[in-house]
Amino acid sequence: MTKVAIIMGSDSDWPVMQKAVTTLKSFGVVPTVRVLSAHRTPDEAASFAKAAEGEGYCAIIAAAGMAAHLAGAMAAHSQLPIIGVPMESGGMGGLDALLSTVMMPPGLPVATVAVGGAVNAAVLAVQIGALCDKELAEKLRTYRKEMAEKVLNKDAAIVKAAEEL
Repeated sequence: MTKVAIIMGSDSDWPVMQKAVTTLKSFGVVPTVRVLSAHRTPDEAASFAKAAEGEGYCAIIAAAGMAAHLAGAMAAHSQLPIIGVPMESGGMGGLDALLSTVMMPPGLPVATVAVGGAVNAAVLAVQIGALCDKELAEKLRTYRKEMAEKVLNKDAAIVKAAEEL
């Protein structure tokens, strides 16, 4: 059973991050969701990160806005892959969070998705888990095939509509 942790800096991140939970569950991945702050609960955040590998998680998704230090805090305390989701907050539209998440020092990488990119964070976590789980890898192949089929169906409809003009 593949497990992924989703850590949010605030419960205000939940409306976006529930998309990651839904996506993970659609692949049969078991998500654990927590609200832990790099600044307000640093000891609890560090404890979670330190224990995560031993508890069988394959990745940690960390969502935070503004200073967005949560993903970096997770990376400082865990050897697991950390996927940062910068959140839109404040007056910069999430640019501050994006830069804070992506600009990590050498040796402590955080894979960073788009601002609010909860679905891509979940799919990246599935890709990581699929490296060691053949069943999960097959589900991922099916997911990508279904995505391609949807686009090709839309393409055919547009081609037909354009020809009928």
